[in-house]
Amino acid sequence: MKPAVEESVVSAHVRWFDDIGMGDVPDVGGKNASLGELSTALRSAGVRVPDGFATTSSAYRMFLASSGLEPVIKASLNDFRSGVSSLREAGHAIRESILAAEFPTGFMESVRQSYRRLCERAGQGQLAVAVRSSATAEDLPDASFAGQQETFLNISGERALIDACRRCYASLFTDRAISYREIKGFGHLDVALSVGVQRMVRSDVGASGVMFSIDTESGFPRSVVISAAWGLGETVVQGTINPDKYQVFKPLLADPGLIPVIERNVGTKERKMIYRLGGTVTTQMVDTTDQERRALVLQDQEIVQLARWAVAVESHYARPMDMEWAKDGTTGELFMVQARPETVQAQRSGSLFRMYHLREAGRRVLASGSAVGTAIASGTVCVVRDAKDIETFVDGAVLVTRMTDPDWVPVMKRAAGIVTDHGGPTSHAAIVSRELGVPAVVGTGNATEALAEGAAVTLSCAEGEEGQVYEGALEFDVEEVDMGTLPATRTDVMVNIASPAAAFTWWRLPAAGVGLARMEFIISNLIRVHPMALVHPEMVEDVAAARLIEELTEGYANPEEYFTTVLATGIAKIAAPFHPKPVVVRLSDFKSNEYGHLIGGGSFEHPEENPMLGFRGASRYYSEEYREAFALECRAVKRVREVIGFSNVIVMVPFCRTVHEADLVLGVMAENGLARGSEGLRIYMMCEIPSNVVMAEQFAKRFDGFSIGSNDLTQLVLGVDRDSEQLAGLFDERDEAVTTMISEVIGKAHGAGIKIGICGQGPSNHADFAEFLVREGIDSISLNPDTFLRTVPLIAAAEDRLG
Repeated sequence: MKPAVEESVVSAHVRWFDDIGMGDVPDVGGKNASLGELSTALRSAGVRVPDGFATTSSAYRMFLASSGLEPVIKASLNDFRSGVSSLREAGHAIRESILAAEFPTGFMESVRQSYRRLCERAGQGQLAVAVRSSATAEDLPDASFAGQQETFLNISGERALIDACRRCYASLFTDRAISYREIKGFGHLDVALSVGVQRMVRSDVGASGVMFSIDTESGFPRSVVISAAWGLGETVVQGTINPDKYQVFKPLLADPGLIPVIERNVGTKERKMIYRLGGTVTTQMVDTTDQERRALVLQDQEIVQLARWAVAVESHYARPMDMEWAKDGTTGELFMVQARPETVQAQRSGSLFRMYHLREAGRRVLASGSAVGTAIASGTVCVVRDAKDIETFVDGAVLVTRMTDPDWVPVMKRAAGIVTDHGGPTSHAAIVSRELGVPAVVGTGNATEALAEGAAVTLSCAEGEEGQVYEGALEFDVEEVDMGTLPATRTDVMVNIASPAAAFTWWRLPAAGVGLARMEFIISNLIRVHPMALVHPEMVEDVAAARLIEELTEGYANPEEYFTTVLATGIAKIAAPFHPKPVVVRLSDFKSNEYGHLIGGGSFEHPEENPMLGFRGASRYYSEEYREAFALECRAVKRVREVIGFSNVIVMVPFCRTVHEADLVLGVMAENGLARGSEGLRIYMMCEIPSNVVMAEQFAKRFDGFSIGSNDLTQLVLGVDRDSEQLAGLFDERDEAVTTMISEVIGKAHGAGIKIGICGQGPSNHADFAEFLVREGIDSISLNPDTFLRTVPLIAAAEDRLG
């Protein structure tokens, strides 16, 4: 055992996490200061941080001075700026000089002694540690420096630790770090480096990931976004795999009885990073098993625990945060291993809303993946498969590569857009893309093969969470509105939302809630399987469909649980941006031909001459042919309200033809746990059939509100097939026959003391129709989100004219 060095010598070069906090950034850098802050201030919140220590910035500066490195660094950087050498040559020269230099003896002894003490605290003779770089100009509110310096994992032994420290110092001058500081205007020698030495979490046999306390794409502040993958977290950080994605609604975390998980997206997770054990411990990438690829990395209780930590960290720092976590596979324990400020969405204006719209439609989709940002960009494709070929990139092109590693920072700023084969929306490279304001579509799987060199493409991140790469240079518009200038209205103005993926896009709209959320959209786009095929999979006759159902439902307790879980989280994600305002969810209203197109649907649907007037809406819910499937819908809604916690969800019954049918449906709903009034449940009815208007007083005794479906009501009042091209000129919800019916039912609803709104296309399409509704005293108007900003002023003006 080597003799211990004096405490004063140790403290001059090393500080323990237990003794540092955010006030020590100049001494230990942003990353290590944050780890110290987490270790102490957030211990009471249950946040676990692996034990460790940090070398000081003064130790780094002492190393540069004693080794005579400052002149070498200055000369190499001057050669780069003057064009004498390339960025690669300058960076290589600096790094080689650092790696060749000797550490001062006192510094090495301090690190060795601290490592021994860390081993003693862990009760181990030789402890494996993570060695992390922490720059003094890192994790700042306006610059993340994400992924700019290196981390070395599973370092064991004093000699390996000293070597890792030297490599951390050298990583301060990687090409990407030099380029990033140039972009951000930081002096290269003004930045010092601290090395964090932290007890290693055995996530190689467990799991790792990143976490944000804000939605990284939309800026929605009440969501925690978690990415997760098997093995070491570098695969998620570097964007080499497509991880699981989970979202949690923060306001409901305070109730311990709720599980407010609003998204569970299983990533492909084709590979994982593990340790290659031997004389020198290194890492290696291996293929995951089929079971690992299909399984969720985290269980609900773990997702909720991490989300609670995220809320505690955000509350402590009083700003949105970007965090890394790890799960020890040997103990099952979760740990927080890094926290830094989120640097993009947190700086955006809360009232300024920018919308991108494609003018053209119908072009071919060449690739799709996760959208990074909300913009649209066009350009020619420039495929660069390897960082060594980075100099071939053409300014203003769309960069297409396998993965957006931070090494690509020098060209990312020069790109019109970025498209990758691999990676998730929370990788470090995606963070930098957002920070640089460059839209990206990541994790396409095949972009480097599907997109031809030199071809014109349009990259769209303006259509929800999924980004598209379209063929050709498409025209688009950019609309910018300051929502602080929107006038107030007496009429409640709500929004129609169909897609859970797009719901967060519109959270900034000052809407009074969601007037219509279409359940069938979630079923057709996320679940994809006919509900009865999940109740009775043995009855599916199509072999290929039966096999696909097995694949989709694997990992769930049974096929019915697959339907209930996916539907519930889809509804919850629509409800989250508008909580606690009302969110009206319409029960499924597929027509038989639409049901038939779902997987397995051919075994349960019968051809109809006129599906629009056939077996749809309420008539299905109590029918023996569909009743079991409807029970799943009810189960999902009950879960949304009582397990996830969105009691603001209102259920709406569509296409209810008669009062007797209303009684039957309400009875079936009650049998399935959705009794009107129970747990505060309100049930609305679509008013879209002439009988709904004629018998409005009787319907009003059974429902808490009406919502006018102007599309179907117009169709049935005028006898015009809404899908007929030949009759399109006759379809007009402003026809006097239709407006007379609407006026009548508004009066009857108010006479019965219930609310009535409208959720059809009419108000979104016609300003005069919106004014008519205001004049008749309608309680709410629900608009398509993209028409909300231009229609609200029209409604306010109509109210002013009417007094």
